[in-house]
Amino acid sequence: MPTTIRIARECLRAMENHARENVEVECCGLLFGSEGTITRAVAAGNVAENSATSYEIAPEEIVRMLRAMREANLEMLGIYHSHPHSENAPSPSDIARAYYSEAAYFIFSPLAAREKTIRAFSIRGGRVDELEIEVV
Repeated sequence: MPTTIRIARECLRAMENHARENVEVECCGLLFGSEGTITRAVAAGNVAENSATSYEIAPEEIVRMLRAMREANLEMLGIYHSHPHSENAPSPSDIARAYYSEAAYFIFSPLAAREKTIRAFSIRGGRVDELEIEVV
């Protein structure tokens, strides 16, 4: 995976707005685009049992989202979620559940330093590398 991930500014705003609307629970969604650039953020429901500190997207919702994006000739390039009560670094459960090794994992936190409220990571086989976010 490259060390930089490209994303449209409106996708970053959409993720941040989703997180700010859900301050008590972790919000989540999928990120789609083409040619290595994320151009669409699609919010999902969080069905995790303890949604205040974890996230899970229902498998049927993932399938529905993937099908719609495939029809739009887009591919899944990332996954996002928020940490409303902690820093925006991958938690042990985030690392353990990073099932899509090719995806960039974006984490939003209102507690992070203002210039770093959204961070992106590559998570593969338990290894975490921060990605530089290039806004387009």
